[in-house]
Amino acid sequence: MADTATYRTFWRWHFYAGLFVLPFILILSATGAIYLFKPQIDRWEERDYRGLSAEGAVSPDRQLDAALAAYPQGRFNHYRLPENRGDAAMIQLGMPDDRLTEVFVSPQGQVLGTLVPDDRISNVIATFHGSLMLGEWGDRLVELAASWTIVMILTGLYLWWPRPFKAAGTFWPRLSLKGRPLLKDLHRVTGFWIAGLVLVMLASGLPWAGTWGSAFKWARTELGLVQGPQEWKIGAGATVSRNEHAGNWLVPAAQAHGGHNHDEMTDPPATASTTASVGKPLPLALIVAFAEAENMAFPVLVLPPNAPQRFGPPTGNVWTVKSEAQNRPLIRSVTFDPRSGNELSRSNFFDKHPIDRAINYGIAWHEGQLFGLANQLLGLVTALALVGLSILGVTMWLKRRPSGAVGAPLVNERRLGGAIIFAIAVLALMLPLFGLSLIALWLIDRIVALIKR
Repeated sequence: MADTATYRTFWRWHFYAGLFVLPFILILSATGAIYLFKPQIDRWEERDYRGLSAEGAVSPDRQLDAALAAYPQGRFNHYRLPENRGDAAMIQLGMPDDRLTEVFVSPQGQVLGTLVPDDRISNVIATFHGSLMLGEWGDRLVELAASWTIVMILTGLYLWWPRPFKAAGTFWPRLSLKGRPLLKDLHRVTGFWIAGLVLVMLASGLPWAGTWGSAFKWARTELGLVQGPQEWKIGAGATVSRNEHAGNWLVPAAQAHGGHNHDEMTDPPATASTTASVGKPLPLALIVAFAEAENMAFPVLVLPPNAPQRFGPPTGNVWTVKSEAQNRPLIRSVTFDPRSGNELSRSNFFDKHPIDRAINYGIAWHEGQLFGLANQLLGLVTALALVGLSILGVTMWLKRRPSGAVGAPLVNERRLGGAIIFAIAVLALMLPLFGLSLIALWLIDRIVALIKR
């Protein structure tokens, strides 16, 4: 029967996709589950710098002076407002070797310690999750595995549909069964319930992937779909001028705001959007006061004129106050004239193009921050269920696999229907590495066939 041939074809694709992606699913699920709790991990890492006495607190300028006195070669990148009263302020400095240092200064102006952004737990986990610590090759492997996982989920949904329809064994497992039939029920039912969550998780991660993300960036910019800088990183290898793990743009010290000598600032150009003013440069404390009045979501950064940014070129000759909340809809940014303190510009998440908003919603969901703890727990359940699903699949395979054989269903690929070929072509176009891998597999198959003749 044609339906039987189609079923066996989907089963074969599902089988081989599952075997290929299994190790990646285990690694990415584990690292992704950990990264979901980045805010909690970061707070734990900063535990010695939180909940301090606020008595005798000094100004942000005194805190900055203390950080620069401890690291005289440092370049002031930004000041992070304390999350709670009594927490230390975090002052990020760029060092001469382009390394970044986060200096924690108590409310009383004492340097308490430092952290290196590249070495922070969440950044190490993120790098392993995105590229397996293998650079661009690792990034491509992860993207290829994600593409084949999408194929595995889609073919699994086809196999899940009951023939004939029965609710038991479809929407809930028949726990009265034993052995392999019970494992099959658990596999099918679990796969159905998490399929949508996994597809959303995979799709929301593609904008970071090297091949897919680069293609999207080209369409976004070269086709003029969206104006403005792209606010997420692509691939394992960052732009040449950007720190790989921290995602910060690094500029030559001569071009950056060096140290804390406000008198070296140049006046901003007189344009319709800026008001060049004459007078003494404003102190950091005043801009911090402006930032506190904005009530932005943590972390809130104050960037001096010409400071490097996490995404995009240096800020220009303005003070910038912005939220870098992982819950992207909460991000906001305000700029101020460096001498007069006049507000120059204001932007928020909803000023962005709908395409960028959609991508950022997906990123916030992917990172478990779109709706707080519930998002984190849902992501954790999805990751654990995906691991369990993989283990169930391998267990079933081992129980049914003939001795000395792989045990994949045999099909005649030349008899594929037009609808299936069309679906494969669409997937190959949407997932470039999946398409390239299909071509490679086809060539290998032809070579093997010639050798057997």
